[in-house]
Amino acid sequence: MSEEFEETLCLIKEVHVFKIPPNQVSSDGYKAEGWTKDPALHLWSGSCRVVAAGEDCFVRLEDTITGKSFAVCTVNTKPGAPKAVEKVIDSSRFFVLRIENNGKHAFIGIGFQERTEAFDFNVALQDHQKYFYFQIF
Repeated sequence: MSEEFEETLCLIKEVHVFKIPPNQVSSDGYKAEGWTKDPALHLWSGSCRVVAAGEDCFVRLEDTITGKSFAVCTVNTKPGAPKAVEKVIDSSRFFVLRIENNGKHAFIGIGFQERTEAFDFNVALQDHQKYFYFQIF
């Protein structure tokens, strides 16, 4: 029985999670502008960890003190799979995550304080995807 170890690709100490109003998506993509202006849409704050376990990649939103998971997003790296992480069209610091639980899914917005944190998050996801894409061929 082989066990795969987990590797933390990126750890961001502060991330904010938002409820996405239905009117915040257009044919061009999601916009974060409305999330930050309405305090009622702010759901949670904590840390964000991008973790790889073999071919699988996860975005874990964790309590900063206890490490307890708030939500986990399974990143689909296979061609044709539903997008799990999407950039918003109006900011470089915000993303939309597709969260699944018991066959149901929801979309939540996440935002980083600094552009460098958002860049590190995005690079960790891209590096994992590129690594396994080239392993196939």
